[in-house]
Amino acid sequence: MNENLQKLCDKYMDYIMKQLNALLSIDSPTGCTGQVRDYLAAEYTRLGYTPMITRKGGVLTNLGGSGSAVMVMAHVDTLGAMVAEIKDNGRLLLTPLGGLNANNVETENCVVRTLDGQSYEGTIQLMDASLHVNGKYQETGRSFDTIELLLDEPAQTREEVKALGISNGSYVCLNPRTRITGSGYIKSRFLDDKLSTAILLGYARYVREEHVPLPRKIYQHITVFEEVGHGACGSVPEDVEEVLSVDMGCVGNGLECTERQVSICAKDSHGPYHYEVVQALVRAAKEGGIDFATDVYPHYGSDADAALDAGADARHGLIGPGVYASHGYERSHRDGVRNTFALLKAYLG
Repeated sequence: MNENLQKLCDKYMDYIMKQLNALLSIDSPTGCTGQVRDYLAAEYTRLGYTPMITRKGGVLTNLGGSGSAVMVMAHVDTLGAMVAEIKDNGRLLLTPLGGLNANNVETENCVVRTLDGQSYEGTIQLMDASLHVNGKYQETGRSFDTIELLLDEPAQTREEVKALGISNGSYVCLNPRTRITGSGYIKSRFLDDKLSTAILLGYARYVREEHVPLPRKIYQHITVFEEVGHGACGSVPEDVEEVLSVDMGCVGNGLECTERQVSICAKDSHGPYHYEVVQALVRAAKEGGIDFATDVYPHYGSDADAALDAGADARHGLIGPGVYASHGYERSHRDGVRNTFALLKAYLG
């Protein structure tokens, strides 16, 4: 990365990391995002913008500029679960929200949020979870038919649980377990996509503080239903000619990206991204000396896909910091954040 770009990125890293920690501390499983919506609206306002709350609950902000408009998107809804059944013994059966996988939620602490606003702590465990008792512990497959939520309350019947206000449809929010190491690694649930949301806030602050003369009109849209596929299916302003998702970059077998790079996606499960957008992103990365990888994601969909599926007539692209162990306990790195911020600056102007 060239020296001037490096200095600019470093100037905004502390703010981005502060926003990441703030966002991760707010529970926001898809469908239950009002608190984080209000936080984002307040932060954009504090930065000097006039955010609009969409009917679906997203936050849409015009950063300024004129001419050809691009909408840059991240999402702040996360995976989670919902109570599907209260068992006779007071344990709770769950249904996943988004792509939550039962294999990597076992033993996680969580909070149950009732539909009347109360909260109770609990833990997700395999049914009959004591190794000293359950001789089939090792061979039992983990699924939402074999795990359950144990409430940290003296409620051991269905009636006692319901008396707490818990019902089918109560939300279950997992503890993100955020940790940032001295070597720069960022470990947490829900880096998808609160990490990129924090990066977009950093870019918005950069535009305002540096009085950046934007060469084209830029919207930022923080969506709240991406994990179930329709985050950006609406609220695309009429003058938008390009949509750019800033989500997690995939890291895994067969892909080149690492957690320390920014990933440019050429194709995902929905098909190829717009060739000219991918070309322009790669060119901007090369000219800025930005550490990047170009990859094909085998099992993925983005808000840019959703916008086009809903009928948006726009070019589309997808970038993001490399994230390992997606939809589990995820890991990225400050360098991946820095490179993603740098690519936004280089590409958008």
